[in-house]
Amino acid sequence: MSTPPSRVALVTGATSGIGRGLAEALGAAGFAVGLLGRDSERLAEALQAVRRTGARAAAVPADVVDLPGLQNAVAHLESQLGPADLLVSAAGVIEASEVPVWEADPAEWRRVVDVDLVGAFHAIRAVVPGMVARGGGRVLQLDSGAGIKDSSVYSAYNAAKAGLFRLGGNLHAAGAAHGITVLELAPGVVKTPMTMAMPAHEQRRQRDEWTSQAEVDALAVAFARGELDAFSGRMVRAGVDTPASLAQRAATGLDDDARRLRLRPWGADDPLR
Repeated sequence: MSTPPSRVALVTGATSGIGRGLAEALGAAGFAVGLLGRDSERLAEALQAVRRTGARAAAVPADVVDLPGLQNAVAHLESQLGPADLLVSAAGVIEASEVPVWEADPAEWRRVVDVDLVGAFHAIRAVVPGMVARGGGRVLQLDSGAGIKDSSVYSAYNAAKAGLFRLGGNLHAAGAAHGITVLELAPGVVKTPMTMAMPAHEQRRQRDEWTSQAEVDALAVAFARGELDAFSGRMVRAGVDTPASLAQRAATGLDDDARRLRLRPWGADDPLR
């Protein structure tokens, strides 16, 4: 089933960092943009920035952890902008300290998982039923390579991002027959308030080496336009992949396991395949 290019995007985590950058980029590309975020003052600033691109835009304060509040906010935005056919899940937090899992603060650990994983589920629950009823739509999840490799620190963030990838795979499998595509977008390391505060990026800060927001934006806009639907259920990474390089890969055919969350078998005779 072919889904037309998107027209109305809803962006969670739109008050700062990558989420705000994506909201502005989508507005500049001609999409109507609904902004969602917890901080009313910063949300108002982000709304004005998106409107300066010439886009139709609206904003409603909402916390992705609060499902009823998020559902009400989505309904309000859709009443102003029209039905959403692109959901961008960009709301995210990370632990303040780099500690092994047995030293992690339980309340902080739960908060990270609630925002990064449960919040993304809530966004799907609030937006995707309408997409299904209308015959299709797209979900862009701001994921991370941290979810596909072992690490000695940031256990909550890593677990949440791994779960987010699996959530996207589930949405891909269930939504394909309804015209729903989902892309896991790993942004690399963009210079944001979150990454600037992480001890892990001290050397990067000294070298001033970052993935550019523009590289993330280009992939998001290409997906919104329907150019990356062949990559539904897979992860792409800004700074490595571009719309042009992905188009070439799609033209030559994609291995079923490529860029998906999989368990590698011992060998051909392993039943856990």
